[in-house]
Amino acid sequence: MATFRYCSECNNLLYPREDKENRKLMFACRNCEYEEAAENLCVYRHEIVHAPSEQTMMLADLSTDPTLPRANVTCPNCGHPEAVFFQSSSRRADAKMTLFYVCGDKRCGHRWTD
Repeated sequence: MATFRYCSECNNLLYPREDKENRKLMFACRNCEYEEAAENLCVYRHEIVHAPSEQTMMLADLSTDPTLPRANVTCPNCGHPEAVFFQSSSRRADAKMTLFYVCGDKRCGHRWTD
């Protein structure tokens, strides 16, 4: 976990800086000459991972999309006999091939996996 570091001389924020001669990561103050070696070499890392079910929530009216295939699968929520289905579009290596179903009744819109 990244934490903010502050200058011990003037109490201003320290910013990451590369020491090119010694090939080290340093934290330096922009107001005075203070600098210190970094303990952790990770400056900042921001990962956003969307679950496939979250990605389908962004799409509206999937049941009326004419490009999606349909199946004779009964909706567990309302009992409608038809559903639209598609596979996960996740590109992650650990993602399983999962079929996602959306109820064919526009009023229901229930989503489930098989």
